[in-house]
Amino acid sequence: MRSLALLPLLLGFGVSAQAATDASQWLNRLTQAEQQQSYQGTFVYERSGLFSTHDIWHRVQAGKVSERMLQLDGPVQEMVRVDGKATCVSSAPASGLDQRADASRPTLDPLRLMSWYDLAVAGESRVAGRPTVTIDLTPKDPHRYGFSLSLDKQTGLALKTLLLDDQGRMLERLQFTRFQPAVPEQAQLAASKACRPVQAATSVTTGDAPVNWRSDWLPPGFELLGSSLGRDEPSQSVVTRQVYGDGLARFSVFFEPLAGATAADTRLQLGPTVAVSRRVDTPKGKVMVTVVGEIPVGTAERIALSMRLQDAQAGQ
Repeated sequence: MRSLALLPLLLGFGVSAQAATDASQWLNRLTQAEQQQSYQGTFVYERSGLFSTHDIWHRVQAGKVSERMLQLDGPVQEMVRVDGKATCVSSAPASGLDQRADASRPTLDPLRLMSWYDLAVAGESRVAGRPTVTIDLTPKDPHRYGFSLSLDKQTGLALKTLLLDDQGRMLERLQFTRFQPAVPEQAQLAASKACRPVQAATSVTTGDAPVNWRSDWLPPGFELLGSSLGRDEPSQSVVTRQVYGDGLARFSVFFEPLAGATAADTRLQLGPTVAVSRRVDTPKGKVMVTVVGEIPVGTAERIALSMRLQDAQAGQ
């Protein structure tokens, strides 16, 4: 009798496991498609009640990914990327899209993501007149947002991406209205005269050694992906940047010495993108720590306050 009582639970577990397996297979297909599939089309981008429309040409050739985006409404905004890095821009990209200007989409690892998200096939629909399968990624904690991806059945590419808060409300939408799995011509990928080459980041001198920072707390699953040094033009101070990710979501942390300058703690949010700045005392003086990314504001504040200098651990 006890086994009969447990039967609904076991059946439910089996359905859940199968749903996760099916979703994992689609995510694997998405990753492969983004590395192999050329296409062109038009998409709408929405956040915070603001809309913009863009043409996109995306070509994969000999393992090299070239992409050009052109905004069709409002000020002329154009960007060309090669292997995920912006090579020219006409002006600042639409807010939110600028977060992707120098970062290719991470390679999705469903097994890793299942530690932090519940994966499931949510159903079928149509986007841009094409049959799609919807994959939901629901976070298991309050430190990241959820995603809903509508993948093209033919190519496996995402034709609609929704970013959702913990109540399931839409924070951001990117949705194709026209999509062709066709190889763009070279002329379509060529930047216009208005697209200005991206200047390389201002280099630092050899005497500016990297400053090692650590965090006393990070959201589960997030790990350091890389760090770099740059020079802030207005202040000429050396700024350290660290990038963290969980295999899907990412955020950056910037460390700028204040050198006696006055600065106030700030908290800004536009749609899902948050920027939290907090002053941190170190043996070398005050440093402004700024966390920028598409994560909940409370999580960003906790990360900013948790940052410590490695060589100042004993003093902190």
